[in-house]
Amino acid sequence: MRRFLQLLATGLLYGCLAAAFAATPQVGRRAPDFRLQDQNGHWQSPADHHGRWLVLYFYPKDFTPGCTTEVCTFRDDVLRLRKAGADVVGVSLDDVASHAKFAEKYRVPFPLLADTDRKAAEAYGVLGSKLGFHYARRTTFLIDPQGRVAKVYEDVDPEKNAAQVLADLAALKAAS
Repeated sequence: MRRFLQLLATGLLYGCLAAAFAATPQVGRRAPDFRLQDQNGHWQSPADHHGRWLVLYFYPKDFTPGCTTEVCTFRDDVLRLRKAGADVVGVSLDDVASHAKFAEKYRVPFPLLADTDRKAAEAYGVLGSKLGFHYARRTTFLIDPQGRVAKVYEDVDPEKNAAQVLADLAALKAAS
C-alpha cells in the first residue's frame, strides 16, 4: 500500500509538472515558434507572418463535423481577415496527405499545418489525449505583428470563431 501511495504521488507530481510546462501561452508573451509543413509540403513558421496579425487555430481532426465547420467558416471569412491585416493558419496532428485532401475538398485558401510530432500542440498547451488518442484541442491564438499573443480563445464554437476573431482584431487595432 505504501509503495502504491508513493507511485500515486509521483504520478500526480509528474502530471502537475507536465501540465505546468504545457501551459497555454499567456497574452502579452511571445508566441512559441515552430516549423511545420503545410498541405502542399511547404515549411511554415509563425515567424513567416512577422509584421502581420496571425490567426493560429488548432483543431482536433480533418474531416470531422466541427473541424469541417471551423475550416469552412475561416475559409468564408478569410478575405475579411486578410483585409484586416491578418493571415490564417490551421494546425492539427494530421499528416500532410490528410491536410491536402481536406484542403482540396473544402477549397481551403490558407495553410493547414501537419503537427505530426505534436511539438507545436505541446508548445501551445493544446495537446489533448483521450483513450490513448492524441489530438489538438480546439483553441485559437491571435498573434500580433510583433509575434506576441494578443488573445486566446479556448473551447471555441467552430461556427462563431472567425467572427469573434474579426471583432477582437478590430477592437485591438483600434486600441493601439
